[in-house]
Amino acid sequence: MQDRVLSLLGLAAKAGMTASGGFSAEEAVKSRKARLVIVARDAQANTAKRMTDKCTFYKIPFRFYETKETLGRAVGKQDRACIAVMDRGFAESILKVSDDSGKGGGCGENENHGTG
Repeated sequence: MQDRVLSLLGLAAKAGMTASGGFSAEEAVKSRKARLVIVARDAQANTAKRMTDKCTFYKIPFRFYETKETLGRAVGKQDRACIAVMDRGFAESILKVSDDSGKGGGCGENENHGTG
């Protein structure tokens, strides 16, 4: 399932439907363009808290997934702590794939994240 989520993130990035990095992802959330936010499991605690708080406030789903390096590689960039998916279709597909994976290594909404 990991490869499927990363593949979908890559396709969304190639289609220009992602905002990657803390600032860009946060702006996408605030402007309500984001449909889903992926936060790296090894993101700094303050970054993860800020993004999850923003997503909760604006009612945008979020998931913790993989590492900053893996997320960055999936979208063709350097390390990325957060990626906002701005297309509804890609977001729904990623949520479906990640939710179908259950506890076997998929995305987790309420998992522990980096401590700093």
